[in-house]
Amino acid sequence: MFARLTQPRKAAARLLALFSMLWLAACQPMVATGPVSEAQRVTPGAPVKVALLVPAGSSSGADQLLARNLENAARLAIADLGDVEIDMTVYPTAGEPSRAAQAATTAVAEGAQVILGPLYAEAANAAGVAAASQGVNVLAFSNNPTIAGGNVFILGPTFANTADRLVQYGMRNGIQRYVVAYGNDLQGAVGRDAIVNAVNRSGGAVAGTEAYELSQAGVQSAAPRVADTVRGTGATGVFTTAGVNADLPILATALNEAGITPQQARMMGLTRWDAAPQALALPGLQNGIFAVPDTGRSNAFEQRYAASYGADPHPLAGLAYDGIAAIGALAASGRADALTRNALVQSQGFKGTSGIFRLLSNGTNQRGLAVATIRNNQVVILDPAPTSFGRAGF
Repeated sequence: MFARLTQPRKAAARLLALFSMLWLAACQPMVATGPVSEAQRVTPGAPVKVALLVPAGSSSGADQLLARNLENAARLAIADLGDVEIDMTVYPTAGEPSRAAQAATTAVAEGAQVILGPLYAEAANAAGVAAASQGVNVLAFSNNPTIAGGNVFILGPTFANTADRLVQYGMRNGIQRYVVAYGNDLQGAVGRDAIVNAVNRSGGAVAGTEAYELSQAGVQSAAPRVADTVRGTGATGVFTTAGVNADLPILATALNEAGITPQQARMMGLTRWDAAPQALALPGLQNGIFAVPDTGRSNAFEQRYAASYGADPHPLAGLAYDGIAAIGALAASGRADALTRNALVQSQGFKGTSGIFRLLSNGTNQRGLAVATIRNNQVVILDPAPTSFGRAGF
């Protein structure tokens, strides 16, 4: 199962896209400024008009499935809002920037007060640019921070948020010097920067950074360099950007064979190690540290979705529920400016399908995460996800 990187590479990329950034060059959306626009204005008691942009119409079966799941989750959230009425219209984008821009333009012309979606980074950026001149905000499902800002907010979990959570935990538990091991591509580089920035903010030390080519030989040849850096610097943590369905099993195994033990340096990861159950048996991942969402809330959402639609939700479906939940919570205030940028960025945040979350002024988000490890081939929670902002983990 773990003898080599998943092939073809496209298949691995599709799997990792569950929470991958789909790193694509994009123009920065314009900043919406000034008073409440007529498009944004919320009238107490009137339905809030929401445009949901999904990758329907794509030739990809995976996109079609995801589009259905996002719409299902959004409708589930609407049903849970109580007194707040949401008038949601679904617009297909086929996952393409041009279609997303046209959908956003049409949605605003048809009265949308806020746009939820789309998923892919370039499509989300295009929708943001198209809607900015009308002062309409976009809550995209992407987790690519390069498109965040102005009228575009991203709902997907970010590397920066995960890195901050894990480094804060590590610093409290004796992990203060870090070696960063990362794949030699754009996503790996952004993950590396997120880790380095988190360590620097926490007062820890980056003992070294080691890149590797995304191939079996590339990962295996890098492992001795990582091990030598750990031994030479006295690092107590190896923080990697590796994905469980691609490079992580090879890296963990190679480092274990190079003599890096948890007693010497704990393995830490930006990605969900529990996404592949077979990875839990890898010796190199035992006692390593990674982050997971609030399992109680995520399990409750999965059960509710399955009861309503007869199937388990796609791992990204909860983002649509979260977006509607946030819109509904803001609209319930009865304020005309409930959907403005300033209103979206509020410190107490919202309760989502995987725990608490809040939107930040830079267009990214912060999510409450639990810190987990692997012991005896089982996931064990070391530090539960916080239930409010301002408590442990923030």
